[in-house]
Amino acid sequence: MEIEIRNLLDECADIVTNNLSEIKKLRYKIKYKEDNSPVTEADRFIENYISEWLKNKLPNLTFVGEESFDFRIQKYDGYVALLDPIDGTENFCSGLKEWGTSLGIWRDGQHLGSMLMMPELNEKLVTGDKIPYLNSRITGFSSSFHEDIPKGMCLAEEYRVTGCAVYNLYNVARGAFKRFINPKGAYAWDLLPGLMIALEHNCEIKVNDEPFHGQFLEPTKKYRVDIQHQ
Repeated sequence: MEIEIRNLLDECADIVTNNLSEIKKLRYKIKYKEDNSPVTEADRFIENYISEWLKNKLPNLTFVGEESFDFRIQKYDGYVALLDPIDGTENFCSGLKEWGTSLGIWRDGQHLGSMLMMPELNEKLVTGDKIPYLNSRITGFSSSFHEDIPKGMCLAEEYRVTGCAVYNLYNVARGAFKRFINPKGAYAWDLLPGLMIALEHNCEIKVNDEPFHGQFLEPTKKYRVDIQHQ
């Protein structure tokens, strides 16, 4: 039976939306990882819920989630799902609304669909959506500090640092940012679903200084990105 990916992505978004009250209750139950970045019980709640739900829908799924990924995985055959349950956790656990969930689904290296959502801002963008494009002067920068960021700020007409890749990728895809730059690098679950959506919406993308054309990115590595809305 053919699986309708659009419905699958919408239903995953509904899981987050329908459980938002519970998610918000868990936002201040915080622990810190070895790299001193925060993780909340809400991160794990969303990841566990969606991973179990997807495994019941997609046969022999390889699930790649930020909070549970096994770096020993070397093969990505069949169905693969990449999930960042709460991107912008520092924002989330500080009570800010600029956080999001990203999900992408592949099969045998072929992209089937991706979704970006920011539940508290009531924003969502899914593969195939038709949206009006904006004409912005703003360049968005990653909040992970790199010496190239202040240099870029000096050259930008306007700039923003928001601390949420979903927010940045969503806005460059629709032209609310004319450009988004992360010179330090992030993992595939942070970036790849949003890169696929940005590619669909007239964006020119470089990953590690090379043109990006939609290829699957190995989850064990970090990637620098430069995205320009055309």
